Amino acid sequence: MSVREGNLEAPKRHPIDWQSDSYYDKDDLYQELERVYDICHGCRRCVSLCDSFPTLFDLVDESDTFEVDGVDKNDYMDVVDQCFLCDLCAEVKCPYLPPHEWAVDFPHLMLRAKAYKFKQGDTKWRDRLITSTDPIFDAISSPVIAKLANAAAKSPSLRKIGASVAGIHAEAPLPHFETKPLTKRITDSRTRTTTATATTTGKVAIYVTCYGDHNEPQVVEDLIAVLVHNGIEVRILKDAKCCGMPKLELGDLAKVASLKDANLPLFLDAINAGFDIIAPIPSCVLMYKQELPLMFPEDVDVTRVQEGFYDPFEYLMLRHKEDQIQTEFKERIGKVAYHVACHQRVQSFGMKTRDFLELIPDTEVTSIERCSGHDGTYAVKEETYAKAMKIARPVVRRVAEAEADTFGSDCPMAGRLIAHGLEGEQEPCHPISMVRKAYGI
Repeated sequence: MSVREGNLEAPKRHPIDWQSDSYYDKDDLYQELERVYDICHGCRRCVSLCDSFPTLFDLVDESDTFEVDGVDKNDYMDVVDQCFLCDLCAEVKCPYLPPHEWAVDFPHLMLRAKAYKFKQGDTKWRDRLITSTDPIFDAISSPVIAKLANAAAKSPSLRKIGASVAGIHAEAPLPHFETKPLTKRITDSRTRTTTATATTTGKVAIYVTCYGDHNEPQVVEDLIAVLVHNGIEVRILKDAKCCGMPKLELGDLAKVASLKDANLPLFLDAINAGFDIIAPIPSCVLMYKQELPLMFPEDVDVTRVQEGFYDPFEYLMLRHKEDQIQTEFKERIGKVAYHVACHQRVQSFGMKTRDFLELIPDTEVTSIERCSGHDGTYAVKEETYAKAMKIARPVVRRVAEAEADTFGSDCPMAGRLIAHGLEGEQEPCHPISMVRKAYGI
């Protein structure tokens, strides 16, 4: 029986068949690209999400036939290059995701094309370098090099050299690097008693992530403070590797698999000891809740980790539902302009960050459900920085119009790019940091 648009069945992503030879077959790939491009051309509802769709539609509109069959196949990858796997088109907009008979999964088709390009060696050395977060971040986060890197990021002359040599845009906001990673200067936080609920153990192992360890450790420290304040025991997962999202976006799926293999024993050890797992970065949560389970659908260990992995506010609201969250707040945070991170939106657990913030008395939250345009690396590249800022413009405008006391995003990188768009008028504050402030801890 065919499945019509508008049916009430829940979308279902198909496993990623990345280990088969056909996945990398050029003719098969391009045939599928043409099929999906033609469907997208006839729909066009995703045109405002990113630059992939305007690129595709411009190619069609400028062709001799005004159809996909008039587009030169040599230009197909131009569409792929603009996709940063935010997943919004599939999870938020597309009516043709499985179980629809057309079975369109645009981001995972883009992933397949990226994997094909990577296997063909059609990847810039810069992109290979800046997605190698573990060795690069470890190298930079030493006292001397971190200070030099932070100084260089603020030097207009050095930034111009970086743009010409490495292709990092001279105006793109770059992350600050700590001189000592968080995991080397923080210990576990135990409580006298922990209370399990039907859905949570009351014990949390924090997957700090590359970004939380090296760039914004304060977010992780604030998360720990909030968890402990609510009677939750905390373990810090040290020696963990990158989640693999940067390499996924590059199409280096073998590296994604190796990072998964490195992290699973650490995660399973925590789960076996009775801990749930939380990561402060939405992209890292998404990797273990969606992407890796789709890459390894028959791996029982991946499934176990998926079932025990949570977004911070998803976890806190699960605890709140069972009356295990402190709701006495000492300080107000006022009006909040809250940007909903794309990789959090597509996890389909609802607006838990907003819901938790609204537990704080006299708090007014303006939620902004538009992509910030940052992606992991898209906003820092010479060739895509301007496009990222264009995508971010509606979000920046909404934040400015909200006239809020504070603004922030679950994704610190998104918050930084929004602040960049505001031209220094206001600094972002992560929602978990807002909560810590409200608790007065």
